Amino acid sequence: MLPSHDIEYLNAKATGHQVTSEGGVICVVVPNYALPPEFDREASDLLIRLAPGYPDVPPDMWWFHPPVRRKDGVEIPATQAQEGHLGRQWQRWSRHFTAGQWRSGIDSLQSYFALIRNELLKAAPGGS
Repeated sequence: MLPSHDIEYLNAKATGHQVTSEGGVICVVVPNYALPPEFDREASDLLIRLAPGYPDVPPDMWWFHPPVRRKDGVEIPATQAQEGHLGRQWQRWSRHFTAGQWRSGIDSLQSYFALIRNELLKAAPGGS
């Protein structure tokens, strides 16, 4: 279902991850994904949904269960929607690549996890 380099990365960096399929979409769940300390919890389950055609088609958005909020109560933009996947309600983080930002044949789940981490840090108080 996933390229071998993505499987190797998940095995090395995403302890306990699960890869399943739902409606023709590859779903990667990382339990207890560690969050920056500025959030209201230390960890949350992370869901990445990969559309048919991945890795040529870039990932789009990610989801947390339970929802992730800032400790100071400031709302994080584009995280208000809830969606049902894999039998749970997930908080959608609506983030999208700009044209040319995803490089087919070069980028992978490793680079996508780096983007997620960067976006979490930007959403934290003092993030830029």
